This record gives sequence, structure tokens and C-alpha cells, in this order.
Amino acid sequence: SLSVGSSLISSDSVRLLNGTSLCSGRLEVNYNQSNQSKQSWTSVCEADFDQQDAEVVCRELGCGPPSALQGALYGDVGAPVWSKEFQCEGHESALLDCRSSNSTRSSCSPGKAVGLTCSEPIRLVGGASRCAGTLELKIGEWRPVDGPNWALKEAAVACKHLDCGSALAIEDRQSSDRAVWRIPLNLVWSGSPLREFARSAISSTVLYLTCSGNHDTSSFVT
Repeated sequence: SLSVGSSLISSDSVRLLNGTSLCSGRLEVNYNQSNQSKQSWTSVCEADFDQQDAEVVCRELGCGPPSALQGALYGDVGAPVWSKEFQCEGHESALLDCRSSNSTRSSCSPGKAVGLTCSEPIRLVGGASRCAGTLELKIGEWRPVDGPNWALKEAAVACKHLDCGSALAIEDRQSSDRAVWRIPLNLVWSGSPLREFARSAISSTVLYLTCSGNHDTSSFVT
């Protein structure tokens, strides 16, 4: 199961703490899931964690792909620290489904607890390119977005989240009544991830965006 609080997002086995958004924070792993009364959350050493591992964690938490992985990015802690190296291939649905090394680590250097930033789970579908289409957001499940009174200013925020340049056009497209994520106009520009303001609703319109496109690829920060 997945839970979202004001300062963390977590599954039964992994969570991100003290992040700047729901999909970022210091990574902790629960190695005692079988006993709910004695859950044991522990940090992970940066040396035992790589991009494939990060992809699995971001997917498990319902977030977009990882964009940054850096020790102590969201604070550091002492022991306990997860003692084995994760060896994910990147396709697993949960971090604890991954293989881990046989060797154990007795300590982790200060400043080396994994801090992870996952990108926003947002996409455009049904257009001629990945930078055009119906705006969809994933919060547990993918749904189209309904943004009452959105204009190019709001569309520009979504295009930026998608790394798709600037907003060229926005339109409300008619559909049958369906479940959507509704994001109020006045909350879009806050700088926080869109998912933090989305509310479940039923609507007969969805947002269709056309962004300019951006062919630059951002590197994975380590």
C-alpha cells in the first residue's frame, strides 16, 4: 500500500523523508515488514545504491523517473544503515524484490546516506509527440487533468515539469463524464509538484496541451 503525508511518501517497504516535494527525500527501507508493531526503518548507504535501484524506488512510490541521487541531499543520519548492496536490474516493482549482495557493510561514512529525487508522474498522451496531448497525472492511477480556467500561464508550468519547453496552446476537450484530477488555477504557480494539489473529481472536459518541445536531455546527477 502507498501512503502520502505532508512530508513523506511511503510504501510498505520504502519511504522518502524530509524532501522538498512528495517525490523526494532521504531514502529509508523497512526490513521488518512482517511485524507491523516493530517496523525497522533504516537508511541506505550511497555506495550500495545506483540508478537502477533508484528507478525501482521511484516506480514503487508511484513517482516519475529519478532525476537526482546524492548522499545527504535531504539530511544525514547515523546508524542503523542497510548493510547490503542492492543489485536491481531496473524492472522490478519493489526495491526488496531486487537481489542484494552477500557481503555486508559495517558502517557508512557521514554524508553518504542516499538522498533521492524522483520526477513528477506527469505525461501528455494522444498527441503527435511526447510534448503534445491530453495532460495526465498519476496519483495511484493515471487520470486526465481538468483545470478550470487554465490558460497558457498554467500550461507553461506543466510543459516545464515535462521538460517540453514553453506552452504553445491549451484547449479544453470534451469527453464523456470520467474520473479526473482537478488542479485549481491559483495553486499551479506555487512551484510545488502538481500532484500535491490534485483532487479527485468527475468532469466532461480534459486539458489538451501543446508544448514547444525540448530535445535537451538532462543528465542523471550523482
